[in-house]
Amino acid sequence: MAQRIAAEQPGDYYVGRRYFKPDFKFWGYVRRPGEPWSKSQLVMLNEKQKLAPDRAALKFGSDNNYEYKLYGHFSGDKVYEPASNRLYPEFVVKDFQLISTNPPPIFKSQWSGRAEAAQTRYVIEKPEPEF
Repeated sequence: MAQRIAAEQPGDYYVGRRYFKPDFKFWGYVRRPGEPWSKSQLVMLNEKQKLAPDRAALKFGSDNNYEYKLYGHFSGDKVYEPASNRLYPEFVVKDFQLISTNPPPIFKSQWSGRAEAAQTRYVIEKPEPEF
């Protein structure tokens, strides 16, 4: 994983990992190229300029765990997410480019093979430091 991240080309884009939970409105984790997932932020997506791929296809959550190159910026605003009762940074997306439909794991439950933790309805996982 660390080698893959280190090989990412620098540029004016972000790397996003879709993290779909049916009861929550956040989009997923976003980081700068070359940064580890442990430094990523869980974001609320502003789709005024571009719809998320699953929403555009009317297949909500169908891209869970997909990795994207995201073009856009953080607005500096925080957006309230009612199911978690938390504020998350707003990311204004302008475009998406699919990187992978089966990227390497970033959550502890994926590494340990205990996928049931990821399936717990109200657990919000955080990316772990890469080993």
